[in-house]
Formats: sequence, structure tokens, C-alpha cells
Amino acid sequence: QVQLVESGGGSVQTGGSLRLSCAASGYTYSYYSMGWFRQAPGKEREMVATIDTDGSTSYADSVKGRFTISKDDAKKTLYLQMNSLKPDDTAMYYCAADFRPVNLANMKADYWGQGTQVNVSS
Repeated sequence: QVQLVESGGGSVQTGGSLRLSCAASGYTYSYYSMGWFRQAPGKEREMVATIDTDGSTSYADSVKGRFTISKDDAKKTLYLQMNSLKPDDTAMYYCAADFRPVNLANMKADYWGQGTQVNVSS
């Protein structure tokens, strides 16, 4: 079983930056693809970025060029560097993991963190 705990959220102004972290624990950590998802009130949950065990990454068009997903396997930590933040980025951000990359991409991951709030003001 994988346990995920997000941190690093907060409030920033438009154009600011934040780095989210997701600390993972569990014996099978190295076998899992991981990703970041977000959900704002009244909106569907959407994929932000994913990273597979081979290092392949994928980004939502809305964040491409501004966000970077990475991981440190030694620290069992997933990161999301967010630059040039916009008010539309305001949402609860969730870390997720799944042994099956397809399930992760389709937001059917087996494991989810509790979320960390990101607020971007004008």
C-alpha cells in the first residue's frame, strides 16, 4: 500500500511560484506511476501532470510550459514546480499513484493524497 501526503500549497499573486511536494511511503513505491491532479469548486477534477516509472511525463495543455513535474526516488517524493501562476490555477491539488499508468491517466488511481490548497489572486 502507498501512502501519499501533499504539502507546499499556499496563497500567491498572479505570476508567482509555488512548489508542491508529495511524500510517498510504502514498500512498492518504485513500481508506481505518479501524478498531480486538481479540482476547483464547481469543476471536474483534471489531470495536471503525470510521470511514469521510466521518467516519461505528460502535462495538461493549460499548464504546459509553466509547470514541471519531477520526482526524487531516493527521498520518495514527487514535486510540482508551478511558475507564472494564474487565478485559474486556484484549486485543491492532489497527488496520486497507481501501478497502472493507464489508470493514473484516467484518474482511476488506487492511491490519493489528502490534497493541498493553492490560491492565486489577481
